[in-house]
Amino acid sequence: MSNQITTAAAPGGAAAVAEQYADTTGRAVLETIRSYGVTAVFGIPGTHNLELYRPLADLGMRAVTNRHEQGSGYGADGWAQQTGLPGVVITTSGPGLQNAMSAIGTAFCESRPLIVLSPGVPRGDEFRDVGTLHETKDASAMVAAIAEWSRRVETAAEAVDAVHAAFALFRIGRPRPVHIEIPLDLLESPAGVPHAARVARPEPAPDRGDAASLRAAAALLATAQRPVIIAGGGATRAAREVTALAERLGAPVLTTLNGKGTVDEHHPLSLGSNLRLAAARDAAEDADVLVVLGSKLGEAELWAPALAARGAVVRVDISAAQLHKNLEVTVGIVGDCAAVAADLLALIPAAPRTPQPLPDLDPLRAAIAAETEATAPDTVALAQLIADALPSDAIVAGDSSQIVYLGLANILRQSTPHAMLYTPTYATLGYGLPAAIGARVAQTDRPVVAVVGDGALMFCVNEIITAVEQRLDLTIVCVDNGGYAEIRQNEVDRGIRPVGVDLVQPDWVALANAFGATGRRAERPDEIASALRVAVAAGGVQLVHIPQGPAPTTSDQLRGTS
Repeated sequence: MSNQITTAAAPGGAAAVAEQYADTTGRAVLETIRSYGVTAVFGIPGTHNLELYRPLADLGMRAVTNRHEQGSGYGADGWAQQTGLPGVVITTSGPGLQNAMSAIGTAFCESRPLIVLSPGVPRGDEFRDVGTLHETKDASAMVAAIAEWSRRVETAAEAVDAVHAAFALFRIGRPRPVHIEIPLDLLESPAGVPHAARVARPEPAPDRGDAASLRAAAALLATAQRPVIIAGGGATRAAREVTALAERLGAPVLTTLNGKGTVDEHHPLSLGSNLRLAAARDAAEDADVLVVLGSKLGEAELWAPALAARGAVVRVDISAAQLHKNLEVTVGIVGDCAAVAADLLALIPAAPRTPQPLPDLDPLRAAIAAETEATAPDTVALAQLIADALPSDAIVAGDSSQIVYLGLANILRQSTPHAMLYTPTYATLGYGLPAAIGARVAQTDRPVVAVVGDGALMFCVNEIITAVEQRLDLTIVCVDNGGYAEIRQNEVDRGIRPVGVDLVQPDWVALANAFGATGRRAERPDEIASALRVAVAAGGVQLVHIPQGPAPTTSDQLRGTS
């Protein structure tokens, strides 16, 4: 049995082939996804997934062809954060699916909604190990090890039901990646699924928590003198309600990096996404009532083993498993953060309680700023130059690069959730540029800027051509410290002679130009703001190269010493 589609040999030619594949399982799956509002998919066409690509144009869905499936996963994540819908990735079987595994792992750790579609070996061919193209021992088990779930479907109806199950998870559960494996013979077969079954199902009412827990939480908050709110990634869809609750309580708000912007960071009660700093953590731990909304308070978000609350803890999460994770609660509420916050507001009257005056947070902000600067003064100074030059409404995507996690993450003050695209827990390299591409595909109203280190950019430099091909307005800022500077310092601190960390650099400007983008170099601090503003205003794909520290070794220099 051949696993390849050979349309040229089919009787009747292309027209007959088109009729044969007019309503396959592949189309039924994509039609169902489209009914939920998804308008773009990310991936790479391959021999085995063509029937997932055939219906895209007819369904009005944009196909973004990344140059590596890891970039497809991160692009889908950037798209999802701007739309509130799951990102969708189409891979081919075997290596294509495996290439997307880092993105699947990222989506799981960061609780991001992602649907990965892949073809699988035909039904009856499982585990035969006979050397067919892209043969994989157990693709579904491979993905299930790092995703929320992976399903190998046996019928078209099962495939459509799997799509509905994915959207049900994203709507009322903790959003995490799912994988649907469709056997090749099923993918290419007539669907036989009624079109009514492919229509998006109504969104269920949000879980509002149980009444007794709500009353207990409201009683604690009604008498709180030093309340503090922590908003995590699970609270980003509750921005209005969280802001209103903070104002009712007079409570300062801290966010995790995944929750950044849930309360406008220009708001007088906002302390920003600074939980990684001791001064901010101290403020949270000193609260007489600490409200934690949609966060597991993991070590990667805290840069500390745990948060030690000294007062009562009210915790709200969509997942019951999260309520006691890393911090024990006084009152735990399982429910949607927006719905629960709204109900708490109704239970905490503004009177007869005396309205709380807004606390003077300036001394605490000064302590946070001083700690930020002391951590990495040169990096923070550069991050400030970049932040000052960016448009106030810019969406900024970053990698696990020092310029981001030691600088921009703490310095940028953003007004809306998902204006910083980042992966604080998985902390991967190669995320920022494709995520920025996905964000830009999702919307054209706000400027999008990727800020990455040189080491990080080399993980995904091929995606520059994706941005060019998609005709996007996108600015890439490459902060070049000659390689993996933090790891180099880690080696030195351990008494290891630096090895594997001082990297050969391309001519970044020439490389950008070769891709069809526009390269610029800002070598002095006083050139950075101008270069960034010109790049953003010019449109198209722009790369601004900011060299830092000693001049890196070039390939020409290496040849000269060989």
